[in-house]
This record gives sequence, structure tokens and C-alpha cells, in this order.
Amino acid sequence: MSPDQQKGKPDWHHNHNGEELFVEPQPDHLVASEAGSTASDLGVVGEATHAAKRALLGRPLSNAEEGEQRLSRKLALPIFSSDAISSSAYASEEILLVLAGAGASFLIYGPIVALGIGLLLGLIAISYRQVCFGFPNGGGAYAVAKSTFGTWPALIAASSLIVDYILTAAVSTAAGIAAITSAIPSLAGVRLELALGAMGLLVLANLRGLRESGRIFALPTYLFVAGAFGVIGVGLIKIITGDPAVTWSQGVVIQAHETATILLPILLLKAFAHGSVALTGTEAISNGVASFKKPEAKNAASTLVVMAVLLGTLFLGISLVAFAYGKVPQEIGGETLLSQVARASFGSGPLYALFQVATTGILLLAANTGFNGGPQLARILAVDGYLPRQVGQRSDRLAYGAGIIIIALAAALLLIGTDAVVTALVPAYAIGVFVGFTISQAGMVLHWRRLRNAGWAGRALLNGVGAFVTAVVLVVITAAKFTDGGYLVFILIPLLTIFMKLVRNRYNLHERELSIKPGVVFDAPHRPRRILAPFGEINRSTVRAITLGRILEAENGELTAIRVVFSDDEEREVRTRFETLFPGVRLVTVDSPFRAIVEPICHYLDEIEDEDADLPPDQRRINVVMIPEYAGRHWWDRILHNGNGKRLRETLLGRRNTVILDIPYRRDLE
Repeated sequence: MSPDQQKGKPDWHHNHNGEELFVEPQPDHLVASEAGSTASDLGVVGEATHAAKRALLGRPLSNAEEGEQRLSRKLALPIFSSDAISSSAYASEEILLVLAGAGASFLIYGPIVALGIGLLLGLIAISYRQVCFGFPNGGGAYAVAKSTFGTWPALIAASSLIVDYILTAAVSTAAGIAAITSAIPSLAGVRLELALGAMGLLVLANLRGLRESGRIFALPTYLFVAGAFGVIGVGLIKIITGDPAVTWSQGVVIQAHETATILLPILLLKAFAHGSVALTGTEAISNGVASFKKPEAKNAASTLVVMAVLLGTLFLGISLVAFAYGKVPQEIGGETLLSQVARASFGSGPLYALFQVATTGILLLAANTGFNGGPQLARILAVDGYLPRQVGQRSDRLAYGAGIIIIALAAALLLIGTDAVVTALVPAYAIGVFVGFTISQAGMVLHWRRLRNAGWAGRALLNGVGAFVTAVVLVVITAAKFTDGGYLVFILIPLLTIFMKLVRNRYNLHERELSIKPGVVFDAPHRPRRILAPFGEINRSTVRAITLGRILEAENGELTAIRVVFSDDEEREVRTRFETLFPGVRLVTVDSPFRAIVEPICHYLDEIEDEDADLPPDQRRINVVMIPEYAGRHWWDRILHNGNGKRLRETLLGRRNTVILDIPYRRDLE
């Protein structure tokens, strides 16, 4: 047999037990789509859409290629750490926004507050490094809480992280656009449009798959890190050499308030709370451990350490240099603090322009942490039944497309609601992640107590200290941000938690309904049946349905054809023709004076079911509703038919004691 003759021939393979398995052949000229159809079946428009999808997203990836899509540490760092690293671009600004309002003399506390946040970062990073080893399948705070505290704390942790991932996508995108408008102020008027466009590009990149998005995001991330170190390095040199640019805030004139000194502790705590946005994203690696190459836990833990070192160094360095240059945040929509610091170090030449491009890149790509960490967590929740299972399904590019799109839509709503202004988004930011931090650290204490392996006491103590510190910080940032918009988090988290529990309850109900009890032997259905055949035109598809109805009627059934009519003349015409073609078949005509189709049929079903109302449930007749439809060969044939049939099917789908039977007709099937 020639190769051409072999195409399309059934293929037989053997599994590990030697059993034969049938594998449907895939001809070379056809490419399977997600819906299971082939490109040649899709029609002109369908083929064009299919080709566009392949051009945008790339070719489908098989399960065997999953290992190739796993991330090395070099690619994982920009994917999972871009949010944390990029926060150094605006976290210092958030600290100084608080301190500058109290007066120039209080700006000296900026680097001190940044140091405190850096120490907390180290504590959290060490804790989540332990989570990577303790829970190598991913899930982060959710997995820890589920293993130690149970369902509700786990769902609260998961909800807080999902909310934070959505905010990450929104804040990072808005911050990236702010970097653009700082360099090109004339674009400030289209800030929202630019943000939504950038969001769309990020979604597209992530739908192409993890490895591909890693290649896209790597260059801006590493370029930003190099540029930020350059800004800090030049600043330190100027500090050491006594450069005139180093003013140590002497040139800043801001009137101090007398009460600021008395309320200094509160002021520092508020600055600390606003600067804690630098810690968002540190948990993303622990959620996505399963995405790393083997050994997954070791590679994830190493990447987490590198991320923490880079973030801490950049955050402290930028805070110190900003204070040295005497730079303070400008009004909303003005030049960002990092842009001012970069100008002071590099001037306004090519180096500054290149750094702004890199800053824009990493800030926009920092939203990628939300698009990776969020869908990874959603996948685990879907597997556990707390989110619809479709959320946990991979696309043909091995990406969790549903989760990516949900995160993007929610983030886009936030951007629209705040006109893509970073300061308007930040108050709700970071609160959710500290809820997860606290639950995770407390859960790890119980985890080590249960495990009691070598060195467990030291690890438990470390996590205990971390739980206490993050709980205190949670209280502080909540108090500082609650009235400014932080209260939204405490509305969204309970709503999302309740939603996930309701989803799980519904799945539990469905599992009970679908479960097969031990010892039960299933035989042919013994309940009597009504065979109902609604039809429109009397044609070959109606003939096929009535023919099948007669077969079913012979097997303990009762066939009734149903026709909705709009007038007496139509009723007489339909009945005459029907009784001529189908002698002996009962016909019921349902009058519809308001020209509805589906509702009169449903009312008729209600009436005939009332006949069985007095019978026990197991003796009531089953309604088998046969819906004939024309199965045209092409899409343009199918859209011209079956509108009423589709509406009837959707209406009856959840009806009790009702079975829907589709009867497709195609001429070549006769």
C-alpha cells in the first residue's frame, strides 16, 4: 500500500499491557481544532479564523512536549519575578508620597522605611523557600492552609491571592503606561487606551504558552535590572565624590506640619504600609513550582532567592539615591520618581531613554505575574472543585487560557474604573497578599510540628516569627489604606470565598447524583416513556424523527408528534398532510396566538406531566423529546436552519423527567 493510500487508515498501537488501542488517524492536510473538527470542515470564515489563531498563538503543542515547556531558572525569573522586581520602580515613590506631605525634614526616613521593608522581604522569602520544598506541586498559601487549617482558611488565602493577582495585572500595566507618559507627556490623555492595548498584548503573549512568554519577557526584565543597577551605581559614585547633584534633600521646600513630629510613629507606619507594595509577587514562585524544570522545588527555591536579592538591592538603592538627589513624587500624572532619579544619574540622553524603555517594559510585563501565578492557582482550585473545571483545562498551547482571560477582564475593569492611574489602584494593593502571607506562615508552623523532621523546630520558629510580623503589617496596611480604597479587598475576598464554596457544593451535589452505588446492576430502563416529536416543516428530517419514534414506541413507549400552529387554516393543512404521510401516528397541534414556538411546547409538556402527578416518582413517564435538525455539510447551510430547535433544546436541557434526543438529517446518511 502506498503512503497516500495509507493516509486516513485506522492505526493500531499497543499500551504497556500489550492491549490494542485504536487511534483515529490524522491526515497530513488536516489540523484538529479544540472543538474536534478539522480545518476543512470549518468553511471559509472558519478556516480564516483558524489560520489567524495559529498565526497569533502558534501551532498546537502535544502532551509529549510539556517537558520542553518547563522553565529554566533564567526564563522563570522574568516570568514569575517581574512583578516583584518591577515594584522597585514605584514602591519608593509610595513611601515618599506619605513622608513628603509631612515636610522635607521627614524625607530622611525614606531609606530607613525601605530598609525595614527589605528585612521583611528577606523573612518572607525564606519562608516561601520552605514552601517550595514542602509543597512542590504548587499552590502556595492555599496548599499550605488546605493541608493544615482546612477548607475555609484555604479558600480565604486563595481568594486573597487571586484578588492580588488581578490588582497586580492592573497596577503593573498602569505603572508601565505612567513610565511612557513621563517620557512623553503628550500621551497622558490616552493613558487608559494605551493601558488596555498593553493588556491585550500581554494576554496574547501568555496564551502562546509559558516558555514562549518567557522568551518575550526576558530581555526587558534583565535590561531593567542592568539599568537600575546603573542608576544606583552612578548615584553612589556621585554621593562618594560629593557631586553637586547630591543635595540630600536640601533643595526640597515642603512646609512641615507641627503635628508630624508627635505623630511620627503613625507616619512611619503609614509609609511602611504604602511601601509594602514592594512585597507583592514574592509568593508567585511558590504557586508555580510545577512549571519549573526538574528538580522543580530546588529550581523554584533558587529562583526565589535570586528574586529576593535583586528586589531588596534595587528597592533600597533607589530609595537611597532618590533621597540623595532630593527627588520627591510629583502630582498625579506627572513624572515618576524613578524617571527623575534616572535623569539625575544619566541625564536626558540615550541612556535615560533606553532605561525608560526598559522600565516601561518590565512594568508592563510585571502584569505577567498575575497572568501566570493567577491561572496556576486557579488550575489547582479547579482540580479541587472550587472553580469551574474549564478553568483548569489547558489550551492547545498548554496554557491555562480561561484563567488568563478571567484575570485580564477583571484587571481591565479596574483600569477603566480608575482611568489607569497608579495612585488610585495602589490603596487596594498589597492587602490581599499579606492575608496570604499570614495564613501561609502560620500554616507552615503547623506543618513543621506535624512533620517533626530534622531541624523542624528552627523552621517552625522562623515561620512563627514571620506569621506574627506579617499579621502586624496586615493590620497596619489595612488601617492605613482602608478608607482610601482598601475596603474593596474586604468585600471581594469574602464574595470570592463564598463563590468558590458554592461551586464545590454544586460539584458535590452533581457527584452524588451521578455516582454509581456498589452492587447496583443496570438494565434497560423500565419506566414507561412518552416519545414526543415536535416538528416544523414536514420534510425528510421529520420523516427520520417519526421513523425513529416508531421504533422507540415499540420498546415500551407512546409516540406523539407535536406541531405549533398560528391559525385554524394552518392547523387543518398540517393535519391533513401529516395523517396522509404518517397514518396511525398521533398528532397534537398546539395553538399559539402570540406566534411563540418554544413556550407553547413547554406548556403542553407541563399539562401532560400533570397526568402523572399522583404517581410515585419512579413510575412517572419519561418524556423523550426528539428534535429533528438539518445537518448541512457547510457552515453557511447550518446557520439557515435549526434556530427553533436550538432554543427548544436549551430550554428543555435542565427539565425534570425529560430526555432530549437530537435527530440530525443529512441526505448522504440515508
